[in-house]
Amino acid sequence: MEELELAAIKKRSVSGVIALTSRTFFLQIVNFFSMFLLTIFLAPEVFGIFFVVTAVVNFLNYFSDIGLAAALIQKKEKLTKDDLKTTFTIQQGLVVVLVIFSLLLSTKIALFYKLSPAGLWLLRALIFSFFLSSLKTIPSILLERKLDFNHLIIPQIGETLVFNLVAVTLAWQGTGVASFAWAVLARGIIGLVLIYLISPWLPGLAINRKSAKRLLSFGVPFQVNSLLALAKDDLLTVFLGKILPFAQVGFIGWAQKWANMPLRFIMDSVNKVTFPAYSRIQGNLAALKAGIEKALFSVCFFTFPALMGLSLLATPLVELLPRYLKWQPALISLFLFCVQAGFACVSTTLTNTLNATGRIKTTLKLMIFWTVLTWILTPPLIFLLGFNGVALAAVLVASSVAWPIILVKKIVDFSLKENVIKPLTGAILMGLAIYPLIGHITSLAFLFIVAFLGAIIYLGLMSVLAKDKIREATSLVMGVVKK
Repeated sequence: MEELELAAIKKRSVSGVIALTSRTFFLQIVNFFSMFLLTIFLAPEVFGIFFVVTAVVNFLNYFSDIGLAAALIQKKEKLTKDDLKTTFTIQQGLVVVLVIFSLLLSTKIALFYKLSPAGLWLLRALIFSFFLSSLKTIPSILLERKLDFNHLIIPQIGETLVFNLVAVTLAWQGTGVASFAWAVLARGIIGLVLIYLISPWLPGLAINRKSAKRLLSFGVPFQVNSLLALAKDDLLTVFLGKILPFAQVGFIGWAQKWANMPLRFIMDSVNKVTFPAYSRIQGNLAALKAGIEKALFSVCFFTFPALMGLSLLATPLVELLPRYLKWQPALISLFLFCVQAGFACVSTTLTNTLNATGRIKTTLKLMIFWTVLTWILTPPLIFLLGFNGVALAAVLVASSVAWPIILVKKIVDFSLKENVIKPLTGAILMGLAIYPLIGHITSLAFLFIVAFLGAIIYLGLMSVLAKDKIREATSLVMGVVKK
């Protein structure tokens, strides 16, 4: 397994962020238009079924490898063949059991949620897709360890293009829920083929006790952490599917998906790179501090203004599109989820740092707190506010961002003011500047003009508030691009 020097880690990290961000930019455009078309062709109830069934199947992911994949990425030493075969054997053994068990229970699950035959077919398609996805683990890990994200993005692009093309085409033809079923199957097959073409690996079955023990010491706490995330998010969605009409679950899912798009655009790309990168430099505190500050600034610089713009422009956008008026009841939830996403872009970036530096038990405590608080707050807020209570509960939970900030500052004293407060200030001032124009938006053309004006105002403000940070980041990116 290739080991990297600090200079190579820095270069590949920046290159990886550029590759992932470019991929995400392209895929977000694809997802944006796909989501737009699907919300026209499909009813809110169909989205509600898709969100609930997906949440049910997501349970399987949390039991599929007991954290061994993350342990391989985080491991300080070189990977061995024993490490890879042990991980593959344990994972596939768990996956096969879970798939068989889930298929046997699929009919009962469908009856529990009163799913149509098309809903049952979607459930089984997602289960089979889960099996296909598990076979991609080792080839993906080998690329991540090398920070070779330029190649890792290729299967992801292929998967997204195929999924959206199939889903939109079938939805347009009136296939309904089955549109998603065929789309997830096509996505799973194309992704598996592409990853093995790019990162060939010959699967082998073997278990090395020493290797398994070492990997499980990190993997088990990591997976418990993931299970708590499951209980906090997907299990909550499953619960909502039972107590709320599918249309209201669809409103929640719609609002959450749009609010999370800015996070998916930049934060996921940065965290995907920084987890293996921080794992390689966890003993070098000066390099780690520099990495944390660059990650925080880049995430906040792009995410805060996007969330502000989305919060302000969502209402006129929905009102301007007659076939989009059906989503108007979800606008309050959209605003609240945007606030929650603003907190999350900071807390998630910092908990990713704790995981990469081996402090998995610390993040476990954080996740226990957030999970318990979510389940304490959500039911009474639903009772008081209806489905909008879900989003308000998410905001209240996410507002505890101070805790991960304090924990990471104990490791390295990074600057919160330079990397978080200044982008937040710029986004707020931008919002105040364009807010008077919102009531005068009467066409899509003027809406895009207001959005463009907001971007210009924000960039102007940040060129004053964080001139040195922007110059440093631009120089770093351009240096890598030229090479």
